[in-house]
Amino acid sequence: MIPFADAHVHLNDVDAQLQMMDRFGISRAIVFWGRDSDNETILRAAGAHPDRFIPFASVSPERHAYRGYWQRDDVALLPVLEALLDPGGFRGIGEISITHFPGAGFPEADFSPESAVMRGIMELAGRYGVPVMVHCEVTRIRELSALLGAFPDVPVVWAHGGYTPYVLAKQMLERHSNLYYDLTARTWASHPRSPDYTIFKNDTEVWPEWLALIESHADRMFVGTDATQRSETGEASKISRVMLLLAQLDETTRQKVAVTNLLALVGG
Repeated sequence: MIPFADAHVHLNDVDAQLQMMDRFGISRAIVFWGRDSDNETILRAAGAHPDRFIPFASVSPERHAYRGYWQRDDVALLPVLEALLDPGGFRGIGEISITHFPGAGFPEADFSPESAVMRGIMELAGRYGVPVMVHCEVTRIRELSALLGAFPDVPVVWAHGGYTPYVLAKQMLERHSNLYYDLTARTWASHPRSPDYTIFKNDTEVWPEWLALIESHADRMFVGTDATQRSETGEASKISRVMLLLAQLDETTRQKVAVTNLLALVGG
């Protein structure tokens, strides 16, 4: 068993999440809303378990309450986010689904990373000194690159690494020093949306090119599960796959990717 900190948890069931973390030695987890939670419940959970949960605030367009702002590119959304950040309880912003292909129970989002709303979110992140986690498909990669370039001092965590091919991941990491690559869900044995999303070449081995990329950018890589607490078996499978990746990394890189990078980003 290889302990790690989880960079990507949709917190719906606090007790179930804590039990899995205890069972598998997961020390900390970045948590944000899921299907049965919201910003307020996330903040309460983190307040009750400050040594385990690191809360992120989201105004992502999949929520009906916020979708109209995104559709109108209405910066009136920004005071809503600032009201969440101002008390200081949240340690980051996200997951923000700028562009997200549709899934079961999940409406498609397709908004520009260069929109006034997204630029305003980045400005708030800079002002409050917090990272932003974005879900952005490769269809908007040029606009995401422009956003990263416009805010070089704001750390951006790219959820699932945008499910990018190796070449695009390498280009983006080399181009933008403020980009952090979240390997969440890329370690799964298979992915419901595309078999190309996994970085494993077979049931046990990571592609050597991907291992080399992780090693060469070891300070900006995280692992996560995309936990939702729907199924204990499913969550255990996600966790075991993360550990399978970590086991193939150099010892120094493993510690960074497993724990150090994430805690350094959010201030421990």
